[in-house]
Amino acid sequence: MTLRLKINLIVGALTVLFTAAVIGLQLGALRDSVHEEVVAANRVAAQLLNRTVGRYAAQGVPAVLAFLQGVGRIRSNDVTLLDSQGRELYRSPPSPYKAGRDAPPWFEALMAPAPSVQAIDFLEGKLEVRANASRAALDAWDYAVNLAAGALALLLAVNALVFWLVGRAVRPLGRIVVALNALKAGRFDIALPPLPGTEAAAIGAAFNRMVGQLRDHIETERRAVRAEIQLSDSRELTHWIDRHIEAERRAIARELHDELGQSVTAMRSLALSIAQRVQASDAQSGEAARAIADEASHLYDAMHGIIPRLTPLVLDNFGLAEALDDLVQRTRRSQPELTIELRVELGATPLPAEVALTLYRAAQEGLTNALRHGQARQVTLDVAGEPRQVRFSLRDDGVGLPPQGTQRAGHYGLRWLGERVESLNGVLKIESAAPHGVLLDVTIPLPLPLPPPVPVPVP
Repeated sequence: MTLRLKINLIVGALTVLFTAAVIGLQLGALRDSVHEEVVAANRVAAQLLNRTVGRYAAQGVPAVLAFLQGVGRIRSNDVTLLDSQGRELYRSPPSPYKAGRDAPPWFEALMAPAPSVQAIDFLEGKLEVRANASRAALDAWDYAVNLAAGALALLLAVNALVFWLVGRAVRPLGRIVVALNALKAGRFDIALPPLPGTEAAAIGAAFNRMVGQLRDHIETERRAVRAEIQLSDSRELTHWIDRHIEAERRAIARELHDELGQSVTAMRSLALSIAQRVQASDAQSGEAARAIADEASHLYDAMHGIIPRLTPLVLDNFGLAEALDDLVQRTRRSQPELTIELRVELGATPLPAEVALTLYRAAQEGLTNALRHGQARQVTLDVAGEPRQVRFSLRDDGVGLPPQGTQRAGHYGLRWLGERVESLNGVLKIESAAPHGVLLDVTIPLPLPLPPPVPVPVP
């Protein structure tokens, strides 16, 4: 049901109630008027006949009958002459006023007063004067019909006028509904013109502001989606580059370990062999050969120091715990004044290769920063594995974070580490530790383990 029809029905109902109330008041006034007229006419007629009939009664019943026949009908009264035996001798003729018509019985019963009969007794008979409200009730009926017809015409006119006026008043709402449907269909360029009426103009202005804000939000969301797609592509590219860099590092480390390591070992062995052969005959050549052997030994040690920085081969062969222990032992040898504590509690939690490598790089970066920038004297490393995630933390007692945090120049390693952790859907946190120092915390979620295969019964 439309708002226009609802308003019209409400106004129509109120008009009907008002009209019914007016008609009811008018009918009550008509009823009182009919009662007063009929009862008064009956009393007046009875008084006049009582005074007049006495003179004719002395002359006998025929004289009274002749008088009544000459008088005819007395307003709204029925006059009846009865003899001494109660036989009817005369009844007044019907009223010629609106002859042949009568009000409906229910309406006449509503308008007519209680039956009123005045009796005049004389020596040879009796005269009865009975009130008759049929003509007064018929007048009231005609008036009520005209009043109802006028009220109905007024009701129709008022409702038609209200329907037209309400239609003009709610016409802007139809434009608002059309605009809302267009907005629902995805047209965000819709705008309402200035609408007539204070409320409609306010709604139109609010709608235009809402559409403008919605358009801005949608554009912001589109930009955010595009930025997220670009960021995702960048992450994928970074992840791809990291994988290839690690693969190249691993290949270079294996070449150094397998090819160059064997060549340096062979050079050292040949130099020692030459030194032993020429030691007796040519002491100078023997010294040179031993110098070559020492340099080969130094080269071999330097190469083995480079290999862990390129890629932790021990991580591939023995796992994260052994790789971290190897990193700690090498750091202790190079930094004897540094105290390092390592706790690894992985349990039976399997770590994917990329997760283990990321945690190892986090340990490398954390140790490097603690020594180079933090001037730490004590470092604690913790690795804890859970069914759904693995967490690594490194705490040092150094000077703490610089005023500008980790964004200063020279912290590219932490930036790359954050990108690596983020590519694994992990979280990297770097914050000051109490009372001083830095806390590096890495949390990486682990994929759910695959359910064991269901054995297929062999038929």
